[in-house]
Amino acid sequence: MSENDAIQVILEKCVGCTLCVKACPFGAITMKDKKAVIDLAKCNLCGSCADKCKFTAIVIKKTQLKKIFDFSAYKDVWVFAEQKKGVIQSISFELLGKGRELADKLGVDLAAVLLGENMEDTAKELISRGADKVYLVDSPKLKAYQDDPYTNILTELISKYKPEIVLCGASTIGRSLISRVAVKLNAGLTADCTGLDIDPEEKILLQTRPAFGGNIMATIISPNSRPQMSTVRHKVMKEAEPDLKRKGEIIKIKLDDDLYISRTKLIDVIEDIEETVNLAEADIIVSGGRGLGTKENFAIIRELAMALNGAVGASRSAVDANWIPYSHQVGQTGKTVCPKVYIACGISGQIQHLIGMKSSDIIVAINKDPDAPIFSVATYGIVGDLFKIVPLLTKHFKNIL
Repeated sequence: MSENDAIQVILEKCVGCTLCVKACPFGAITMKDKKAVIDLAKCNLCGSCADKCKFTAIVIKKTQLKKIFDFSAYKDVWVFAEQKKGVIQSISFELLGKGRELADKLGVDLAAVLLGENMEDTAKELISRGADKVYLVDSPKLKAYQDDPYTNILTELISKYKPEIVLCGASTIGRSLISRVAVKLNAGLTADCTGLDIDPEEKILLQTRPAFGGNIMATIISPNSRPQMSTVRHKVMKEAEPDLKRKGEIIKIKLDDDLYISRTKLIDVIEDIEETVNLAEADIIVSGGRGLGTKENFAIIRELAMALNGAVGASRSAVDANWIPYSHQVGQTGKTVCPKVYIACGISGQIQHLIGMKSSDIIVAINKDPDAPIFSVATYGIVGDLFKIVPLLTKHFKNIL
C-alpha cells in the first residue's frame, strides 16, 4: 500500500493476531506472512478493523477520505412526491416540511420529483408546500405506479441533477421504489426513519430510526456515497403548511422511451374495501388485539369505530392470526399512526406496537390485565372485560353522536 492510501497497515506494529480479519464485515482482510493485507477493492472504510486492533497497526486517514469521496457536485434536497390517482399523498407533505428545514440548514434548494399523468396543476401544490423546484415527468405510462419505469426515471434524474439528499415515504410504493434506486446508484439507504437532521460540522444527513425492536434509537450516516437516501415513516413529521403565494419552478422533463419499459404488465388494481375511513389519515382509531380471542369478535371493534366515524386498527398478533387484513396493522411492521384518539382494546402493548401509535394525542387502553405495558403510554386506562366495556362505549357514543 502506498502512503497515499486512505487505510494503511503499519507492518512494524502488526503482530498477526487476526482480530482485524474477524472484525471486517466485507472479507477485505487476509493474512500474508503473519501480516494483515487489505484488499482496497473490497474495503468500505467502515473502520471496524481499526477499532478492533489492539496494537494500532491499522490507520485510517480522514484527509485521504475527503480526497477519495468528492461530492462537491451534489447539492439540493429532493422529495419523491408520491401520488395516487393524481392526488399527492400526505406523507409527501410531511417530507416537504422536514425537507425545507434540512435544505435551509444546508443553504440549498428543496425540490420535489413528481411522476404521473396530467400532473402540472398538482405540481403547483408542491410549490405551495415549500418546494423551490418540481421535476415533473408527465406521461400516460406513469399514471399508475410500476417498479421498472419509476425506478429507471428516478435513477436517471438523480444521476443527471445530483441531489445530495433524497427523501421518500416509507409506504408500500416508497419502500419498493427507493431500494431499487439505491442499488442502481450504489448509494446508502436508511429505512423507516423517525428523525432527520443535519450534522452542523460535517454537513451530512443524520438519519434516526428504531433498532433492536425499538429498544434503542440508532442514528445512521452515509458519509461515503451520494445521494444520502432515507425512507421516512408516515405521521412522525409535521406537514408543510400551504402558502399559495409561494413561487417556484416547474421543470418538465422529456425522457427516452426506453426508460418507460416495464417487464410486467399492470392488468388491474383492486383496492382494499374499507368499512370506515383510511387508517393512516384517521383522527380516531379503534384497535383490537389478541384479547379479542376470535376473528368474529372484531365486529365489536368495527361497531365502535363506525359510531365514532373512525378507522379500525389491529395488533400484529391479530393480523398473524388472520382475524383482519395486514392493511389494518399498527406498529413497527405495520403503519405508524398519529390520530387524535387511539383506543386499544385487548392489546397488551409490546414495544413493536407502541412504536406505531404512542404519538397519538389521547390513548385509551382497555385490558383486563392491570400490568399490561399498554397502560404505560395510556392517557386513560380501563381495567376490565372488553366484551362488556366496548359495547357500552358504542351504545353511549351512538346516543350522543
